[in-house]
Amino acid sequence: MLTVVAEICVKPGRRQQVLEAINKLIPVVLEEEGCHQYDALVDHQAQVPWKQNSPDSIFMLEQWESLRHLEQHQQMPHMDAHRATIKDDVVDVKILVLEPTA
Repeated sequence: MLTVVAEICVKPGRRQQVLEAINKLIPVVLEEEGCHQYDALVDHQAQVPWKQNSPDSIFMLEQWESLRHLEQHQQMPHMDAHRATIKDDVVDVKILVLEPTA
């Protein structure tokens, strides 16, 4: 099982529009073979000194059965359409693919 954490950095003021597009995509992705989790998360705006604030980021928390499933997900037509929909609002995407240590 692989865990993916993706940070989608959006242009200031565009987070809600990108979230709306992601929320439409979530049920479709959850139907994909090998997808166990696909959630969008945003920064909790707690004002504490030890926390980094990310008001213009959306974090995707995903779990995939295997790298093959994740690669298939990236090539799905609905993912191509989604990327085209949000491309003008996104500044950067950082993706981590993580595996358990035990």
